[in-house]
Amino acid sequence: MIRVGIVGVGNIASMFIQSLHYYKTTGSSKGLIHSRIGRYGVSDIEVVYAIDISKNKVGKCITEAIFQPPNQVPKLVDLNPSNVTVRMGRVLDGVAEHMIEDFQPSDLPEPSAEELARDLEEHGVDVLVNLLPVGSSKATRFYADVAAMAGVSFVNCIPEFIASDENYSRLYESHRAALLGDDIKGQLGATIVHRALARLISMRGGEVVESYQLNVGGNTDFKNMLEQSRLHSKKLSKSLAVASTQPDPYEALNKVFAGPNGFIPFLGNTKVSYIYIKALGFMGLPVTLDVKLVVDDKAMASAILVDVVRLAKVLKELGIYGAPPWASAPYFKHPPNLVKSDEEALEELYLRLEEYGVEVVPKYTF
Repeated sequence: MIRVGIVGVGNIASMFIQSLHYYKTTGSSKGLIHSRIGRYGVSDIEVVYAIDISKNKVGKCITEAIFQPPNQVPKLVDLNPSNVTVRMGRVLDGVAEHMIEDFQPSDLPEPSAEELARDLEEHGVDVLVNLLPVGSSKATRFYADVAAMAGVSFVNCIPEFIASDENYSRLYESHRAALLGDDIKGQLGATIVHRALARLISMRGGEVVESYQLNVGGNTDFKNMLEQSRLHSKKLSKSLAVASTQPDPYEALNKVFAGPNGFIPFLGNTKVSYIYIKALGFMGLPVTLDVKLVVDDKAMASAILVDVVRLAKVLKELGIYGAPPWASAPYFKHPPNLVKSDEEALEELYLRLEEYGVEVVPKYTF
């Protein structure tokens, strides 16, 4: 069993928890990237601990809390009451000023790092997943420190550079835990589609002249990102993820823009992305691509989460600590090392795991 803790009981947490129940009860493998990683299937994942700061969620059982406002993911499965009660966390910079009314922070006492580390140990948490709002710089580092203190592996799903920070990698090595991140890359989300198209142009001898990716949505993630001061790392993470497919990523970065661009309430958890690429092909003749992508944003993230929490557990069992770049590269926008191709990243993951005798099912061929 893989015992998971969650920081931030928002829409992704709701989709993730419901998806665990769905795959356990149906036995289906449809929609999964990998049905097994080592000896673990999705049915081996259990959420045993949760932290939030909202008065609507703290003190409630997790299966009730995931449907509290401002969450918008509907009830997709029938969940039984859980014995996991959402614990009060630290607010820090996790709530932007314009989001106070939405998140409604509780006035309960905030725990210390030492208290939370003991909590993680007492609950036997294997992997702590960071699902805080974008821009939660201090809060993310606080929980990364807490997880390391407890010897718990950490999955950083937001664009704060933790796994890609050598200091944190060394910290997790010293505490014998794994670190994966940063900024989760959706299953078929805007960034991975944008990357695939940009890489295709480069691979076929073309040159990207300019490109943008515009994203709008209607949940609290997009409302939170209306505050531009919280977006520097997000825009860098997304733009560099696309630019890294090109021969000179940092030169290409000047030609690429990718980031959240608008909050449209009626879209809910639907994200609409517009991807534009202007390229030069044979004899310098122009090629233009315009793509519209419509996805359920939270399903895209949860499809990756069910892989990475299993991978984090496997890494620790193998004695692979810190932030091995090859473990994060297929799944995150800003891994410790930039990769030009998602196919190459996945192939290297397979090769590395194979060296340790870890089987992945299905294993895609390239």
